[in-house]
Amino acid sequence: MDQRTELSEFLRSRRARLRPEDVGLPGGTTRRRVPGLRREELAQLAGVSTAYYTRLEQGHGENVSAAVLDAVARVLRLGPAERDHLGRLTTPARRRPGRTAFARPQRVRPALQQLLDAMEGVPAYVLGRRLDIIAWNRIGTALLGDFAAMPPEQRNMAWHVFLDPAARRLFEDWEGKASDVVGLLRLEAGRYPDDPRLASLVGELSLKCEDFRSLWASYRIKEKGQGTKRLHHPVVGPLSLRYETLYPAGDCDQVLVTYHAEPGSPSAESLRLLASWDATERRSAAGQAADRNTGQGHEVR
Repeated sequence: MDQRTELSEFLRSRRARLRPEDVGLPGGTTRRRVPGLRREELAQLAGVSTAYYTRLEQGHGENVSAAVLDAVARVLRLGPAERDHLGRLTTPARRRPGRTAFARPQRVRPALQQLLDAMEGVPAYVLGRRLDIIAWNRIGTALLGDFAAMPPEQRNMAWHVFLDPAARRLFEDWEGKASDVVGLLRLEAGRYPDDPRLASLVGELSLKCEDFRSLWASYRIKEKGQGTKRLHHPVVGPLSLRYETLYPAGDCDQVLVTYHAEPGSPSAESLRLLASWDATERRSAAGQAADRNTGQGHEVR
């Protein structure tokens, strides 16, 4: 991805969402050719020249001071995640990770995988760079999908949400989930604009999914946090689950996402039933595999 293009699109999108009266300027009656603040209005409020801000919005942000970025962020009313994103988009190329950094596969620490496995009643998974799903537990796959059975290139939360029909049926508020995922992916693009696999993923999603193209163009920025998701599981029906995001020590590119139900709630009972159903399915699959192996061992030649 081109970092200058990302910076330009981000600033334009944030300028377009503001009206003059939002920042204390008279609205006036003159019809504007484009929505939002004019460049000269933003520059005046930020205390820089119009030419200086225009150059920044054209993607030339390598030598911009933190004070200027803070002023622009204040006028544009950027949230903390958006301000951090702006800072990353103006990071000089020499200070960004090289392409070899993205070639190394991501792995979770053995102790973290053990923790996942020990969380028997809590669906959980770990996201890595570009929202790749790099670890999970059994109840997590029973709830969200069998990640182990997916091809590696599809083992990605953005791919799952936009290109897997099962995800559209699973999340009751699919539009909200999709918007959140795009916001997270935009953050990834700001952190690692030189990641070729991330560029390939965005290209594939843009080509195959109109919903993704529309949301990507809106340039929403969102950090993974906490909240409630309502799901409709094909086995146990409706679920209302809280999700939490935890950041394991030692790797800033990994996040642990967990789901849990309110104790004593119908959703808690449904999760218990889902775990029981999953255990039965696994025993059945193991038995069938053993039967096939036994049959092969006694094959007459």
